[in-house]
Amino acid sequence: MPTPASEELRLRRELAAVYRLVAHFRMTDLIFTHISVRLPGPEHHFLINPYGLLFEEITASNLVKIDLSGNPVEETPHPVNPAGFVIHSAIHAARADAQCVLHTHTRAGCAVAAQEDGLLPLNQISMEFWGRLGHHAYEGVALNLAEQRRLVADLGGHPALLLRNHGLLTVGETPGQAFLRMYYLDKACEIQTTAMAGGAKLVLPDPEVCELTARQLTGEEHGSDLQDDRAAELAWSALLRLADRIAPDHRD
Repeated sequence: MPTPASEELRLRRELAAVYRLVAHFRMTDLIFTHISVRLPGPEHHFLINPYGLLFEEITASNLVKIDLSGNPVEETPHPVNPAGFVIHSAIHAARADAQCVLHTHTRAGCAVAAQEDGLLPLNQISMEFWGRLGHHAYEGVALNLAEQRRLVADLGGHPALLLRNHGLLTVGETPGQAFLRMYYLDKACEIQTTAMAGGAKLVLPDPEVCELTARQLTGEEHGSDLQDDRAAELAWSALLRLADRIAPDHRD
């Protein structure tokens, strides 16, 4: 049976892998944006990146363990991004299933977050988020604790949030789930900005088809002739192998 120490090490390595994968797929914003994971136990401690390090410098051992008040619970030479604390602690506290929270400022994500209609169902990839994407109005840099309540309310029970004029956010029961959701949410935004740049009239599927596709992609649909229940598991295993190849030091 895993011990608390072995579970923390496993989560540290998985979270460090996510940081390196986000860097590999060019979803970073220098030292800004954040990915956090909740640790097991009643203390509500979670791990977040050391403020000041690039994502390609993150390792399992230099992740910072903090409490829900943003205070380090172990000695560390690194500070924590205040905006990261405001966003992540609120979601961790409100959602038991939000074990991992991932936030980005990608070009495509910020572009779609600035569009009135938000994410459109232009492609099979974007339909995963049909009716499953919250929207949060921009309130300035996330440094005010009063915003936490509104941010949590806007996320609701959704797996992802479009932060207007700001960026993207996904949650997951595991680091792998949060990463895969962000990878495809960002790719959906890339597809949308590319399609809109072409200038031609866009084709949108029927809402019923969008909902069916969303249910198929999220595993909610059980009426299809075939099922692919291992897709996410296989994709995450492949991504961990990729992290080991491109950044073997993330485990340190």
